[in-house]
Amino acid sequence: MVTVGDHRGMADVDIAIIGGGLNGVCLARDAAGRGLRVALFEQNDLGGGAAPAAAHLMHGNFIDLEHGSALRVRAALAERDIALRAAPHLVRPMRFVLPVHAEERPPAMLRAGLFVYGRLAARSPLPGPEILDLTIHEAGHPLKRSPGLALAWTDCIVDESRLVILNAVDAAARGAAIRTGARCVWADRSKIWKLTVINRGRRETVTARALVNASGAWTRQVAETVLHLPAVQASFAKASQIVVRRILDRDFVYALQNDDRRMIYAIPYQRDFTLIGTSERSFDGDPAMVWAGADDLAYLCTAASRYSRERVEPADVVHAMAGCVAQGRRDGVAQLNRKRGEAPLLTVIGGATTTARRRAERALAQLTKVFAASPLWTATEPLPGGDFLHESFGDQVDDARKRWPFLSERHAHRMVAAYGTRIDRILGAAKSMDDLGPRFGDDLTGAEVVYLMREEFARFADDILWRRSKLGLSMPRQDRGRLATFMAVA
Repeated sequence: MVTVGDHRGMADVDIAIIGGGLNGVCLARDAAGRGLRVALFEQNDLGGGAAPAAAHLMHGNFIDLEHGSALRVRAALAERDIALRAAPHLVRPMRFVLPVHAEERPPAMLRAGLFVYGRLAARSPLPGPEILDLTIHEAGHPLKRSPGLALAWTDCIVDESRLVILNAVDAAARGAAIRTGARCVWADRSKIWKLTVINRGRRETVTARALVNASGAWTRQVAETVLHLPAVQASFAKASQIVVRRILDRDFVYALQNDDRRMIYAIPYQRDFTLIGTSERSFDGDPAMVWAGADDLAYLCTAASRYSRERVEPADVVHAMAGCVAQGRRDGVAQLNRKRGEAPLLTVIGGATTTARRRAERALAQLTKVFAASPLWTATEPLPGGDFLHESFGDQVDDARKRWPFLSERHAHRMVAAYGTRIDRILGAAKSMDDLGPRFGDDLTGAEVVYLMREEFARFADDILWRRSKLGLSMPRQDRGRLATFMAVA
């Protein structure tokens, strides 16, 4: 338990956090686990900002080596392995394949980078890198452009939206107050912060000993209109991704060099689809009005079509996602504003998905002059449902089907991938699908919907269809309407 000083009782909470993206929820989880009183306010849904536009990769980012960022890559690889242990249901190892050809980066440079990457990941439990002959290896079969060789290594993919949700679930289990649909509209700063919050239509006042602005692309608006302070300088980009019916039909993540030197990733997605991303363009508008435009779709389709035997056209896009991300901020920014006699303000912006846990540790360390330090803990504790080894994921699926024989293999796989060992909180003593209430689409049940509303902060149908699951890709329109009706009365 953390000792926070003689003035603990002066405020409702020790730390108030504005923003329920990955940075905000990781900070909330870390702080709550150290015994601090935490309240997090998110104006919409958790992970509804940049998370849909995240690359869905938990990796060292091999291409960072060409910028001389070996230390960053090594740190990211260490965090990748921590995430794999903490959330083996959300973080899954995949073989990455990068076709090599002289039109882009020099093959010798890429091979040297692969050697360094392997050395930096030498202590990892994941398989090491190798060079593939695409003329005979199965990874080359779906490619139109087969230059002969490819680099291959193992990194991980991640369901970023669920990563956000489960950090919030764990924070709440450790005592944090997580408030969605709660917008902070005014803040007065003295020895403590006094926040005015519109919480689902009700005006509330919350006091805090420290405030964290983790509102992502809304950082400037929150600083200027709510906190009445100059904003931390940051520029943002619109990041866009598309989902198409499955192309490059192998269980590999393809890293595709584009002619503008960007790396485009084609990732197996929800079994039947391929996620292609990302397109990034500078953006200085309203973050609430960002969407993937025709130019973004065309760019990503063209990039994928340079390699895939199956040509990808904008008409093939079944879903597009976009969000605002901080430009040039792979390590993120955590800036403390503290003046004598005034409560501290910590602004956290940007940073890669892979290093979010460590970024929260470092950001929270800046408040140690306000709150007495306590042992670091998040590197060794699993996220909810993640208390099993990643190698035993298949065993978890098999065990679920033995315990609940009415589950199809596909249904069991989806449930374990989302909830891990917490699957029993949904299925309980059910003996058939009928015991789980009404069904929406193929296998979303009333029992699962109620669980998501009560345990995972879901309020609306889209919260479930696009963030807590990706069932919006396949659910018929009429079932979406039935789901919304069910949630309104559940």
